[in-house]
Amino acid sequence: MTTSDWDDRVARWQDELELFAQLADTPWVTLARAEQETGVSRSALRSWYRTGEIRSRLVDGPNGPQRLVPLDAVVERAARSPRIQRRAERELGLEAQVTLLRSRVDQLELRLAALENGSGAQA
Repeated sequence: MTTSDWDDRVARWQDELELFAQLADTPWVTLARAEQETGVSRSALRSWYRTGEIRSRLVDGPNGPQRLVPLDAVVERAARSPRIQRRAERELGLEAQVTLLRSRVDQLELRLAALENGSGAQA
């Protein structure tokens, strides 16, 4: 199989996924995409569909059978998970800390520039 054939096959598969999502009320995505968009680990996703907490489907993909899950159901199930909520809160807390530190660094750079301009003018 040439690279062009492979690229065509992957493109057709992605088009089929998009069409499938359009026909359904909710988008069905691969486990990798669900993990990327929601932050839920693949092992948790597998546990959820194996225990019937979320639905899943097997479809033909470019590398063989591919598992799909409804993105809305993953988001809804993740919202009920205390562990995932705590992790999200920690990550938001870290983002806030980084934003605060960036602001402090900007202020310090301005003060340093003012001091350097002041001492340079006096020399």
